[in-house]
Amino acid sequence: MPETALFLSYVAACFLIIIVPGPTVTVIIANSLKHGTRAGLLNVLGTQIGLFTMMLVLALGLSAVVGVMGSLFEVLRILGAAYLIWLGVKLWRSNGQLATEERAARPGGSFVLQGLIVVWSNPKALLFFGAFIPQFIDPALGSPAMQTVLLGLVFMAVATIGDGLYAVVAGGAGTRLSQSRIRLTERISGTFLIGGGLWLALARR
Repeated sequence: MPETALFLSYVAACFLIIIVPGPTVTVIIANSLKHGTRAGLLNVLGTQIGLFTMMLVLALGLSAVVGVMGSLFEVLRILGAAYLIWLGVKLWRSNGQLATEERAARPGGSFVLQGLIVVWSNPKALLFFGAFIPQFIDPALGSPAMQTVLLGLVFMAVATIGDGLYAVVAGGAGTRLSQSRIRLTERISGTFLIGGGLWLALARR
């Protein structure tokens, strides 16, 4: 691991990156509001699985993987964009119900899968990792691959705390919203999801 001052700078940078809302946070908040805190936390689990796989790709050699899987990344981007738009449309068409039975009826695996899909729908996150983490790697301290994994795990821990807080706060707020405000919140969240999907769809390869 890097020296203490550099490591603390890395952790601070991770927090700054995590607190900026993006498509992942939007999905977590939307599901937490509609289906409860558990749904949002399962989204967080899915995003962490996605981040872990990205970290492994980076440790194995980002340039080599991107060279082999470039076309697959493009397919993932388009599918992810369509998925976000579909989620947004569903929220727009929702009747705003937050009944307890509705929250319990949704299988947990679907929320985990949502988180995983949203992370991998934006391969730029992988390229960002490839530019961000190496800045904090010191070859003199040992294996760059091992340092990449350790720094990636730190980033995941920070992301879990940050995204988990979004889920807890939104889930608690969802139970106290009036029917009309729930409806408005779902439309706002749906708009952000559709906008995020369009952004992914129109982004340059």
